[in-house]
Amino acid sequence: MMYALYLSAYHERKFWFSNRQELEREITFQGDSAIYYSYYKDMLKAPSFERGIYELTHNNKTVSLKTINAVQQMSLYPELIASVLYQATGSNEIIEPVYFYIGIVFGLQGIYVTALFVTSWLMSGTWLAGMLTVAWFIINRVDTTRIEYSIPLRENWALPYFACQVAALTGYLKSNLNSYGERFCYLLMSASTYTFMMMWEYSHYLLFLQAISLFLLDSFSLEQSDKVHEVYKIYIFSLFLGYLLQFENSALLVSPLLSFVIALMLAKCLQLNVKKGTFVAKIMKVINFYLVCTLTVTLNIIMKMFVPHKENGHMLKFLEVKFGLNVTKNFTMNWLLCQESLQAPSQEFFLRLTQSSLLPFYILVLITCFFSMIQVIFRRINSGKSLKETVTLEDGQIGERPEIIYHVIHTILLGSLAMIIEGLKYLWTPYVCMLAAFGVCSPELWMTLFKWLRLRTVHPVLLALILSMAVPTIIGLSLWKEFFPRLMTELMELQEFYDPDTVELMTWIKRQAPVAAVFAGSPQLMGVIKLCTGWMVTSLPLYNDDDLLKRNENIYQIYSKRSAEDIYKILTSYKANYLIVEDAICSEVGPVRGCRVKDLLDIANGHVVCEEGDKITYSKHGRFCHEVKINYSPYVNYFTRVYWNRSYFVYKINTVISFQS
Repeated sequence: MMYALYLSAYHERKFWFSNRQELEREITFQGDSAIYYSYYKDMLKAPSFERGIYELTHNNKTVSLKTINAVQQMSLYPELIASVLYQATGSNEIIEPVYFYIGIVFGLQGIYVTALFVTSWLMSGTWLAGMLTVAWFIINRVDTTRIEYSIPLRENWALPYFACQVAALTGYLKSNLNSYGERFCYLLMSASTYTFMMMWEYSHYLLFLQAISLFLLDSFSLEQSDKVHEVYKIYIFSLFLGYLLQFENSALLVSPLLSFVIALMLAKCLQLNVKKGTFVAKIMKVINFYLVCTLTVTLNIIMKMFVPHKENGHMLKFLEVKFGLNVTKNFTMNWLLCQESLQAPSQEFFLRLTQSSLLPFYILVLITCFFSMIQVIFRRINSGKSLKETVTLEDGQIGERPEIIYHVIHTILLGSLAMIIEGLKYLWTPYVCMLAAFGVCSPELWMTLFKWLRLRTVHPVLLALILSMAVPTIIGLSLWKEFFPRLMTELMELQEFYDPDTVELMTWIKRQAPVAAVFAGSPQLMGVIKLCTGWMVTSLPLYNDDDLLKRNENIYQIYSKRSAEDIYKILTSYKANYLIVEDAICSEVGPVRGCRVKDLLDIANGHVVCEEGDKITYSKHGRFCHEVKINYSPYVNYFTRVYWNRSYFVYKINTVISFQS
């Protein structure tokens, strides 16, 4: 609750939210966040919940010439739930819709840190680890969450449920759990897995990584196979229930998670009862591993052959170019590659984690747990003995605990992805906080280190207990001294979000543009127009649909070196009535030359040719966004300027009977 209140206070000070008019508040939602919130508004305006659902699933008032199932395509289940709660609880008489919406998201973030707190507590046995986890999470919130940049993002709704699922899984994997605790963890895990899958369209990929971690845990018999296979059943149940309730979402049927889990089930049926520890048993382990991998790939190919689905071709092409397997001039691919969130992590990221002492302690804990895990695996393979039911502190073997091994494998997988794509750090860093806090607060980890060092001068058990309390206390005090004043300063400092040009543009559209008008411009601006005015647009800032990606590329041509006639044909093909040119894009300087929108368009259109390291520019037309401002023929024949300010130029697209040849 304290964290949720902290986020609410910080958001208020950052945007001066309570003193803003509704239009100014809505402008703070940018890009795809504006689209999500606009549908929440639409649900509240609908005469009934059923009518609202119908209008969203048969939506033809958002994108011109296109009817979409917005609920399925954009995973609008959070907005549906929020709108139902707002009206069912009678909150419309108490609180404004926008405060109710962001309040739910902030509340979920409170659940998020609570789940991390509980997970760390379960692993270490002390609440001190939970406190340290939350402290590191808040201090490093620039790298742990995107809540302060974009509230309605799907991950902000979904990841709290994943954190709850991980907490339940951690408890479920513990060896000394009683039957009531095991049943509670199983039910919580089932509910949170399904909810997580409903909230985020990419959730099954994250669960796929989790399934791989559990498979590796099971492969070395580090935990009873029955528990792991119960988790697999939860995956299958959630996938099929999600498929039915998400309008028969075929993406779930062709997901690698379903193929992998089915392959694991089939491999389990084919396993032979061989005495553990023998040479044959070791060979069977290798065969089983190969069998699962082969079956997964085969089943996934078969699924894609027989299940009608939309192939995410742009994602595969992006990965090919990202890993240097291909080279392309395609605007969309190069634009995605230029996005900061899709590049490798910067040095500043690692520097921030080091300054808060998180990264050094995480590396220490990870290395200790990893090598202890390797010791256990080799001993298990050679002897064939099962894990101990209970691991005592004197054993100094933290790698004996299955829940620890699961987290080690999972954090390594997530970390490997985060090292490639910076945007995935928001999946990895929260569990870095949790694992590091658990380690420094765990006497077992210190005892494992002392056993390796063969410490004899001081009683190792006593020293381990002292360090498990002293080290986190010292860390906590140093964090309090250095970072607490900064957090308080952030809450005291009144920032101001000032964007009068956008406010003026939205006001003009609502007052002057016809209700049936269709606007064309950059996808990010179109999202804000859809939210603030409700007018129809030609494109949206969404990147999971090939048709929308093609639309975005075509509309971006207004910043290329194309003729007025070409631009006119593109815009009228989407039935656009108004064109908005943004000076920030047209006159963009940009920190990275070659990543500006106009540079990417020139490369894609062949207007820039690289020969022997030199760039040669060639086009018989000037840049459209510059030329159209000058108001000379032929531009005035096609476009008439009807409004402008410092940032935006609005042109009415004329009705032209014929073109000059």
